[in-house]
This record gives sequence, C-alpha cells and structure tokens, in this order.
Amino acid sequence: MKEKVVLAYSGGLDTTALIPWLKENFNYDVICCCINCGQGAELDGLAERAALSGAAKLYIEDVVDEFCDEYIVPCVQAGAVYENKYLLGTSMARPVIAKRLVEIARKENAVAICHGATGKGNDQIRFELGIKALAPDIKIIAPWRMTDIWTMQSREDEIAFCEAHGIHLPFDASHSYSRDRNLWHISHEGLELENPAEAPNYDHVLVLSVPPQKAPDAETEVSITFEAGVPKTLNGKAMKVSEIITELNRLGGENGIGIIDIVENRVVGMKSRGVYETPGGTILMEAHAQLEELVLDRDTMEMKKKLGSQFAQVVYEGKWFTPLREALQAFVESTQKYVTGEVKFKLYKGNIIKAGTTSPYSLYNESLASFTTGDLYDHHDADGFITLFGLPLKVRAMMLAEAEKKQN
Repeated sequence: MKEKVVLAYSGGLDTTALIPWLKENFNYDVICCCINCGQGAELDGLAERAALSGAAKLYIEDVVDEFCDEYIVPCVQAGAVYENKYLLGTSMARPVIAKRLVEIARKENAVAICHGATGKGNDQIRFELGIKALAPDIKIIAPWRMTDIWTMQSREDEIAFCEAHGIHLPFDASHSYSRDRNLWHISHEGLELENPAEAPNYDHVLVLSVPPQKAPDAETEVSITFEAGVPKTLNGKAMKVSEIITELNRLGGENGIGIIDIVENRVVGMKSRGVYETPGGTILMEAHAQLEELVLDRDTMEMKKKLGSQFAQVVYEGKWFTPLREALQAFVESTQKYVTGEVKFKLYKGNIIKAGTTSPYSLYNESLASFTTGDLYDHHDADGFITLFGLPLKVRAMMLAEAEKKQN
C-alpha cells in the first residue's frame, strides 16, 4: 500500500493542483481534508472536485461550534486585538484546523500533512507550529517553499498543470483578490490593496458588508446578554455562540460595521496591507468590553489590557498550543466570573452607539458617582489622599527649586 498524506484542502486552484502534484512527486495517496470553520458556499462541489483531481478520500469536517466556543470566545474574553485593529479572524482559525488535520492524519495513519500556505505569509507558521506541537513525528510538506520541485508561480501555471493531468476545472486565469473566509471574518488582499497609497475599491472588495455611506439611514437596536463572559442571548433569544455571530454578521454587515483597512506587521518581518470585514465580531467585542467597563475593577482592567495585547500576539504568531497561551487564558478566565449582564446599543452607519448596560455585579455606585454628596464619600478625605498622591511631585519640585537657587 502507498503511504498517505493529509492535504489541507479548500477546493481552490492552489490546493486542487496540489493533489496531482503530491501523487506525482511523492507517490502518496492523497487524503483531502476540508475544515469547515464557516466558509459557507465555498464548500459547494468539493467532493466532485476532489475526486476529479485524483484524491483517494475527502473529509469535510464541521468545526464551527468548536471554533466559536474554544477559540473565538477566549479571544473575545481576552479583548485580543493585534496592533490595535486586527480581530484575529484568520489567526484564531488556524489552530483548530491544525488540530483536526492531525486527528485525521492519525486516523488514516498518514506519514505527512501538506498545506498550501505561501513562504511569505503567517499561515505557514500557524499551521506548522500547531502540527509540531500536536504531532512532532508527522512530516510537513510546504510546496511553496520547495522551489526545486514546485515550479508553478501563477494561476496560469496551475491551470496548465491541472489540464496536463486531465483535470479540467471551472477556474480562469483572471486575477482576483486573495480572500480567507470563516464565520468570524473575511480578509482581502491583492490588486489595488497591494499599494497603501490607493484607496480600497469597496464596491468590489466587500462581501459581508456595505460601506457605511451606503448603510440605512435608520438605527438598528441590538441587545446581547453574557454569562461569565460568554454571549448567551441576542435580542432576547437564547442562541449558540455560532448563531449569535451569524446573526450579528447580518446586522453588522447591513450597517457597515467592522470594516478595517490595515497595514500590519507579519511574523516573517514584512508589512502587508489588507481589508478585513468583521461585522459580527466587532459588535461582540465591543459589547463584551462595555460590560467589563461596568464590572471589572481598575487594576484588573489595566492588567487585562496588557495581557490581552500579549494574548493577541501569541495567537497571531501561531502559538496557541503553548504553555504561555494556556497561562494567559487562565488569567482571563479568572476575570470573567462576574462578567454577566445585558448590553444594549444601536448600529448606525459604521458606528456602535451605547444604549445602556446593566449587570447584577456592577461596580458603578450612583451614590459615589453622583455630583450630589452621598453617604459613602466624604469630600474631606480627598485632602489627605491628594497630599500623599502628589508628594513625589512636590518633593521633586522643591529639589529642583533648591538646586536652581544654589546654582544662581
């Protein structure tokens, strides 16, 4: 029997061309594995295409709920945002994909796992760190880095290669945006986006959303409830996290929410420019942050901001299956015990407008916060506090004044 390789398969031109390429260069039986993280219609016709291309078997693995519950929710709870903008849509999906690829490889007794990530991107790192952490004995094949035997450099090359192997597919050579889609977001790269001096052609780029200028002239009211930092209901209806994100994608997309144009620093050292659509994710992150404003104390919030940034970098760099991610997540989970309550807001032309937040664990005390003197706060107490809080400033100012006096 031939040895087996598990191919991370999307059904696109790149991974379709990889099937005959792997058979020809390694004499493997190719086990295609498509991990469904919420790609939608992109999964249509995969079985026929894989068989037509010479795959020995195709797995289509639905991990949408696992992706939402075990990867998205921890990042939302952490407030994990990379370089102040990127909500980690692609980054969060890669570890769950790597995990399932390893599981299929074990089931099939495969000797290798192959991915189609390029040698310039972040995904090669994310896939391979996940595979190494979970299955250090399995060989990894990265064709785009094997330039001695992977000689295709364009869509035209890949189409010609497939046709030479008797594979006639409904792809053309016209160039288009490079996209990555899952339930959380869609990323767009290529064409005019490769030049940061050019504005995105949003009429062509956007898939989930409309530009804010084309959003309705009416507000959309939304309410979300959380229990211990986990979203539970949307507009009064109990839903799974995946269902909440799906509906928020619809509402956010209609109102132009969550469209960002970013130049980010890739792990490999270069800058890249892309447009990301994250309508539902942007709303969910903002709602969670609004609730935390009400229930977390000042010191915990400050530390959580710092560690949330660290959490984002760990995820971005593909280090999900590491002790550091586990430790950071343990801290985050300890902060979520009282993050329970309801958040209301209005969506309007790209904006998320607060409309009220409530929690049984709110630390907001009207008696303390009101301009009217309450029983819990004695204004005279501020005298001693400010004297001690400002003592270092006063001592330094006195020292500088004395030094200047001596100098003169």
